[in-house]
Amino acid sequence: MANEKETETRTSIDELNDSLSGIEQKVQNNQKKVMWGFAAVMVVVCLILVWVYAIRKPGIEAADTAIGQADLTLATGNDSLALAQYTQVADNYGYDAGNRAALNAAIILYRQGKYQEAADYLKKYDAKESVIGASAKSLEGDCYVNLQQYDKAIDCFRAAAKISDNNPHYTPVFLMKEANVQRELKNYKAEADLYKRIDKDFPAFAQENAIEIDKYLKRAQLQAGE
Repeated sequence: MANEKETETRTSIDELNDSLSGIEQKVQNNQKKVMWGFAAVMVVVCLILVWVYAIRKPGIEAADTAIGQADLTLATGNDSLALAQYTQVADNYGYDAGNRAALNAAIILYRQGKYQEAADYLKKYDAKESVIGASAKSLEGDCYVNLQQYDKAIDCFRAAAKISDNNPHYTPVFLMKEANVQRELKNYKAEADLYKRIDKDFPAFAQENAIEIDKYLKRAQLQAGE
């Protein structure tokens, strides 16, 4: 009887030891996982720091220096050299400097009558800001008008109007530009609708700029058969 109790006691102790060993093993495995997870996080943090301080920051500084030189060249009146410098910055750098360089290059190219090249650089420009961004998109539309790519021009003028966010001084200008293109395409109803929108949403625009919107609207309506 005593042997049976001793055997049961030992068996219970063995089972307890096995359980404790299993728990200990799980704890050790979890510790390893935590350590590996911590190590992975540290690797990611180190990579981010390397990118910020070894790549991004020097890149921004180099881009700022390069576009500063281009700005100085433009200020002296040497458009050709400034264009070469702006295109180099736009082609080789990102960041704000590269973005602005693309716009400045496009403006110079447009003035030189190189409309396709200007449009190509305007595509690189991130046109978001409600005034400069919208104007850049409108300039891209002007490029396509000169290239007689009217569908692309319409898309740009519409995008410019949207970006300008109902600015009373700029949005109606972009709507007028689209109206002129619609007239060129003989889409007189679309032209009339744009004049109606200008008259309704921006009533002061016509008076401030001495534009006879009513006359243009009636002409378009007549040609549209309205």
